[in-house]
Amino acid sequence: MDFKESQFALPVDSEHKATVFKPFSLAAPHMRAFHLAWLSLFATFFSTFAIPPLLPIIREDLNLTDTDIGNAGIASFMGSIFSRLAMGTACDVFGPRIASATLSLITVPIVFSACFISTPQAFIVLRFLIGFSLANFVSNQFWMSSMFSGCVVGVANGVAAGWADVGAGATQLIMPLIFASITSFNVPAFTAWRVAFVVPALFQAMTALMVLFYGQDLPDGNYKRRRQPSSTKPRESVFKVLVHGISNYRGWVLGLTYGYCFGVELTVDNIIAQYFYDRFNLNIETAGAIAASFGVMNLFSRPAGGVISDKMGRRFGIRGRLWSLWVVQTVAGLLCILLGRVNTLGASILVICVFSVFVQAASGLTFGVVPFVSKRVIGSDIRNDGERWDDGGGGDTAAVVFRLKVLQGNKHFSDGSYDACL
Repeated sequence: MDFKESQFALPVDSEHKATVFKPFSLAAPHMRAFHLAWLSLFATFFSTFAIPPLLPIIREDLNLTDTDIGNAGIASFMGSIFSRLAMGTACDVFGPRIASATLSLITVPIVFSACFISTPQAFIVLRFLIGFSLANFVSNQFWMSSMFSGCVVGVANGVAAGWADVGAGATQLIMPLIFASITSFNVPAFTAWRVAFVVPALFQAMTALMVLFYGQDLPDGNYKRRRQPSSTKPRESVFKVLVHGISNYRGWVLGLTYGYCFGVELTVDNIIAQYFYDRFNLNIETAGAIAASFGVMNLFSRPAGGVISDKMGRRFGIRGRLWSLWVVQTVAGLLCILLGRVNTLGASILVICVFSVFVQAASGLTFGVVPFVSKRVIGSDIRNDGERWDDGGGGDTAAVVFRLKVLQGNKHFSDGSYDACL
């Protein structure tokens, strides 16, 4: 054990990255960073997907067509694509703490503005701008790779992202309950849904401030304070960092792979509550509860992908990580096809729950591979450019293509057909 290790509550390697992962510990700086990272991203998922479970009410208030709803869903992904590409570079330059907190605080007023929109055009713009907040996914994974050693980074990335993704499921359950609580005080439905958005906005602001004041970028301190005295090599330009990531073909391959698991997950999060509401004539609370089951599976399914990746990596090396990813994602694809063939409420719930486990585990397995795509030394820190490029929109780009080319403006789902899963 290095003599400096005694300053850390967890065992660390030569870079002071933790070599064990204890998710129920609050030990600083490693586990504190973990909890701040997942909670902050949880809040942005909660805000971004707070709209879909209330769409049956919102579409009546704003006179939205299926095309408007489909375009708004595409807009939310487009915003995320652009912001994720920028976030990777922001993390390299400013560190994950500042980058994450700043983006969350900038998008809080946008979430508040949901209270005031009145036209379909404003609704689409709102979803586009709120989608920017999902770039915190990049800072989440960057932060974990900065804090945890390669032997546990897969599970750390999987749990941090998985617990955060639960926000997309929790909002499906909680927002209809908030709406129902407000209407119980005789508040009109078209007013109640607007007031409900105060909750995700305040929650996102609170978690951003926690990251800013209690977080730490690296095991040895924050970015600026650590880099100045210890860096002996000139820092690379922002442009050079971005070009290196874009030119790495491995990042493109993983981006495509990620698109077919996380991209599908994002698309389902956007339409699943409305699908059950329209297809099976359920009330908004019941549809939201069923939709929540898809996202809540992230509590264990995505972390399980990280665990599997680490175990296979220790036993078979990088090939073990890659083969386990292929197997799990193939099963997810087969379940997605099955989802398009069932026609009853009970069967749909059962299949979508099992499907969610595999598609989310595939995301966790992907991020078990990401830290090994490309390691370069920038200053005195090891960074993973493939991670930022893979994070930089693979899942969101696939979601956009899926909405544009397959769902065709929400029609496949609003008419009760799940053939789009094919």
